[in-house]
Amino acid sequence: MAALVSWGIALFEYMFQVPGNRIGFTQFSVGQLKIMQEVITLTVFVPFAVFYLNEPLKLDYLWAALCMVGAIYFIFRSA
Repeated sequence: MAALVSWGIALFEYMFQVPGNRIGFTQFSVGQLKIMQEVITLTVFVPFAVFYLNEPLKLDYLWAALCMVGAIYFIFRSA
């Protein structure tokens, strides 16, 4: 059961990342694609960790999310 759940989560994440990389390859830089991948991974993993693994929701998750928002800002701003 644990293997099916973990593969289901990986499939959900993969469905967003691969089309994003294939479509985004022509429009985004490698750095932008990598930041998007990390945001998608954390968006899927944090709720899984909190709700399924019963990991306590910590203030550190908020700070990490704010760091990711900063990364998104800096990688996507026009230089």
